[in-house]
Amino acid sequence: MKTLNRQDFPGAQYPERIIQFGEGNFLRAFIDWQVDLLNEHTDLNAGVVIVRPIDSAFPPSLSTQDGLYTTIIRGLNEQGEAVSDARLIRSVNREINVYQEYETFLKLAHNPDMRFVFSNTTEAGISYHAGDKFEDAPAVSYPAKLTRLLFERFTHFNGAADKGWIIIPCELIDYNGDALQELVLRYAQEWELPAAFTQWLNDANTFCSTLVDRIVTGYPRDEASAIEESLGYKDSFLAAAEHFYLFVIQGPASLAQELRLDKLSLNVLIVDDIKPYKERKVAILNGAHTALVPVAYLAGLNTVGESMNDAEVCAFVEKTIAEEIIPVLDLPRDELQSFAQAVTSRFQNPYIQHQLLSIALNGMTKFRTRILPQLLAGQQANGTLPPRLTFALAALIAFYKGERGEETYPLQDDEHWLVRYQQLWAALGDKQINEQQLVEAVLSDSVHWDQDLTKVPGLVAKVSEDLQAIQNLGMRAAVARYC
Repeated sequence: MKTLNRQDFPGAQYPERIIQFGEGNFLRAFIDWQVDLLNEHTDLNAGVVIVRPIDSAFPPSLSTQDGLYTTIIRGLNEQGEAVSDARLIRSVNREINVYQEYETFLKLAHNPDMRFVFSNTTEAGISYHAGDKFEDAPAVSYPAKLTRLLFERFTHFNGAADKGWIIIPCELIDYNGDALQELVLRYAQEWELPAAFTQWLNDANTFCSTLVDRIVTGYPRDEASAIEESLGYKDSFLAAAEHFYLFVIQGPASLAQELRLDKLSLNVLIVDDIKPYKERKVAILNGAHTALVPVAYLAGLNTVGESMNDAEVCAFVEKTIAEEIIPVLDLPRDELQSFAQAVTSRFQNPYIQHQLLSIALNGMTKFRTRILPQLLAGQQANGTLPPRLTFALAALIAFYKGERGEETYPLQDDEHWLVRYQQLWAALGDKQINEQQLVEAVLSDSVHWDQDLTKVPGLVAKVSEDLQAIQNLGMRAAVARYC
């Protein structure tokens, strides 16, 4: 069986118009996959050159397969049917290791057709590194590397206004485009680059903030041999991902035309502000996950898929989203409901086994950022506590006992909470405190919650009541009234 390459598997190849910092699975099954669709169905005609932003020889360079690889996109489609689609991606031309091919890297700036820069260098990638200098070959941080590349373009084209770039980071931080632009300008100032360069940075280049959403599970190790057999070639860079994807870009409306999104309908939104979409994702997708975990796990389930196939737990999640999360969000109701339906479909994806315990990591912080805003907004809007979100808080407290029936399970959170819960549950077991006092101790931690939650009308009493029900009746019986 032959390994994937362009000689044995000839096909379309596109002129390089896109620089991509990051060779990982996510960008390959998200950005490069979308570019491949746009190349096939429109006249985008854009090839990607990947820049590996860190000094690493693993995984091997994608150039060993001439930039070719296969995405396996699978999950439940809009009709609820299980689908699996293998796509040979031809949008990537080559990969450059900036640490070994620095001059080749700089010459990317000399290509007059280069127009877009995408990146995913992890959340830590858009950060300042004090030691970075202009003459480094290369600098350590991604923003410093980008600054140097932009200056190379500025000098090569004598500051031409039409040679700026559209820069679209995909790192998972708030307003990533603004953060990246701020650091690029900081390096320009620290390196004492000409004022004309700073003006060109601001006037000729567009930094877009983004929201990205797709679960990419990466190389399907357990299935690789069977997949390669069906494809008829070996592919060391297989990338599996879910069917759902969403790309929200905060940028000028003209971007839709530049990317040819006006000629192919993809789930890509060009908006004035990503904030409401970020809030939607955090509240509905992440919030539902966080509400689900302690309820489902203490009900005897282990994965998200199992949970969504359980009638009662599924009903709890769907009602939580529909009745308590969506009503307090600031987007059109039909958009929110459509997104919610996609979320529950994603949870039911038979190809992804999400372990509840892995999602439970740092559950206290996740509850504060993902669920508490909706809980408080619901209470303020209606004068009553949203019952399921409140129950989810009680379930979270019960989860931190670390016991399910006769078994114990590992808890992963800040040391403060692990120690505190151990003390509180031991004190409850020794009858030194009751459930209400335990709840008061948790909710009064204003350093964690940014406020004293015991002052929220009725919250202590309701959470205590639910916690007693979970303790006395078991999770199944306790949650039944909310299903």
